[in-house]
Amino acid sequence: MSSTASLSEPTVLAHAKRRLFPDTDEPETYAVTDTQFAVEEWLPGEPLSRALREQLAPFNHVRIGSGYPDLVGVRRLESALLAVDRFGDQPPLIAVEAKGYTGAGTVDVERGIVQAYDRLHEANAAYVAAPTPAVTPSVRTLARELNVGVLGVDDDGAVAALEVPRVVGNRTSDDATAIRFQATAQGVADASFGLNHPKNYLAYPLAHYHPDETDAVLATHVVRATDDARRGAAFLGLIDGAPRKTLTPLGEEVVRFALRRSDSIEDALGAFEAWQGSRKRFCDLAPEWGLLTRRVLWAYPATRLLVRELQTMHEDGIETPSLVDLVEWLHVHHPTFTVELFFRGTEAVRSRVFDQDGELRAHALEDGSVYHAPTVFQLKAMLFHGGILTERGAEPHRLDPTGDVWRLREALDVVRPCDP
Repeated sequence: MSSTASLSEPTVLAHAKRRLFPDTDEPETYAVTDTQFAVEEWLPGEPLSRALREQLAPFNHVRIGSGYPDLVGVRRLESALLAVDRFGDQPPLIAVEAKGYTGAGTVDVERGIVQAYDRLHEANAAYVAAPTPAVTPSVRTLARELNVGVLGVDDDGAVAALEVPRVVGNRTSDDATAIRFQATAQGVADASFGLNHPKNYLAYPLAHYHPDETDAVLATHVVRATDDARRGAAFLGLIDGAPRKTLTPLGEEVVRFALRRSDSIEDALGAFEAWQGSRKRFCDLAPEWGLLTRRVLWAYPATRLLVRELQTMHEDGIETPSLVDLVEWLHVHHPTFTVELFFRGTEAVRSRVFDQDGELRAHALEDGSVYHAPTVFQLKAMLFHGGILTERGAEPHRLDPTGDVWRLREALDVVRPCDP
C-alpha cells in the first residue's frame, strides 16, 4: 500500500495519538479527538475502519486558541517529546494538528504548523503530525521558529519526534479547563461514582482512620462494594489517588466531624450501619451529616457548575428543566464540559450525539442510553440526598431524558449583584 493511501489525516492522527497517549489508564491523562473524525469515510471511496475510529475516540469539539485542534489532551510527556520534562505541578495541555495525504497526494504541513502555533494561546505544547517524507528541512525550520513540535509518521505507524517544543504557560479557557478536569482524579471520563448514596463515600475516611483493615471495616459497617466506595471518595477529594491511600485535608475534616459527634470511630461507623437500607433523603435522615454532605458535594467542581447554571435557568423562567433542557442549555455556555460530564465516551455514542461540525443532534438527547450513568444516576442521586436537587437520578436504561427533572430544591427567585 502506498504512503498516500495508508497515511490519510485520520490515520496519521491515530498514530500520533498512540505515541503521545499510549496508555489511556495512566493517571492524570486524558485526550479527545475532534468530531470531524467521527465519520465512516474520510477520503472518497476510502472508509475509516471501526477499529480506527475506536482508536481515535472519544470525540469532542474543543476550542483552543481561535480554532479546534484535531486532538487535545493532558499528559506528562517524556523528555524525548518535550524540550523540558516537567511543567510545574500539573501535566501540560497538549494540542495536535494532523496532516495526511489528500486525494491529490499532497500534504499541507506548513498550514498544520500555523494552526498548531495558534493553539499555543491556550495550550502548553503544540505539535503537527505528518507523513515523514512530507517533513522537509524548511518545514522543520518553520516549526522551530514557532515553537511547534513535529511528529513524523512512517508507513508502518512508527512515530518519531523530529522537532520537540518548549512547554509554555498560558491562560486557560473554559474548554481547556474541562479537558484538564477529566485528567484529574475527579474526572468522569471512564468511571467515577459507582454508588448512589453519599454516605458510602463519607464513611470511607472513617474506615480508613479505624485501626483495622479499611475494606473489612467498610464492608462490615457500610457497604460491601469497597472498590466503588474508595473510587468515589477519591472523586470527591476525601482521599488522594496515590497507590498508598491517604486522607486529604477534607477527608480528615470528615473524621473530625464524626468524632465530635461520637465517643469513638467505632460508634460513628455504627451510625452508618444503622442507616443502611433507608430510602429517606439523607439530609432529612441525618441533618448534620446532610449539611456535611452538601459541603463535600459543593467542593466537587461539577456541582458548582450545575447549581450556578440551574439557578440562571430558574431566573430565566425555566423552573423545572428536564435533562434535555439542561444539556442543551449547558452546551451553549460550556460545550466541552457538558459533553464530558453527561455523555458516554464511546465512539458509538459520541458519533450519535455529534454531527461532523460538533453540534448536538437534538433527537439523540432523548435517548437515555447515550448518557453517562455516574452523572445522571449516581451524582444526581447524591445531589438529591444532599438537599440540592428535588429528584433522584435514574439508570440510563430506565431514563426518560425529556421527563427527568433537574430542579434546585432551594432555587432563589432573583440573585441581585452586590451593592457597591
